Amino acid sequence: MYSTLFITVLLTAVVLVLGAYVVAKLIGPRSYNPVKGEPYESGIPTRGSSWLPVSVGFYLFAILFLMFDIETVFLYPWAVVVKQFGPMALVSIGFFLLVLVFGLAYAWRKGALEWK
Repeated sequence: MYSTLFITVLLTAVVLVLGAYVVAKLIGPRSYNPVKGEPYESGIPTRGSSWLPVSVGFYLFAILFLMFDIETVFLYPWAVVVKQFGPMALVSIGFFLLVLVFGLAYAWRKGALEWK
């Protein structure tokens, strides 16, 4: 039962993706201009190499943002059903938030939130 449903969904996804690709290739514009391939920033041509090293602080900040963004995603379903589970729900979400606060305190102490 589930295997036929899975295969049907998988085949439908493959057909839709391939169909969109074929339609885009058939009706898409075919003009090529070398100027379009040049890198620019804010309408100004770049000077020097465009391959510059990026500070690891950006990645660390992005990971911290994702961590707290996912926290919000987990809090919403909990808030919907909190009355059904009673005090145990408060204990579990309290532990969840405590772990996140410790994570934030650790990142703060290590200087992950400071721009240098």
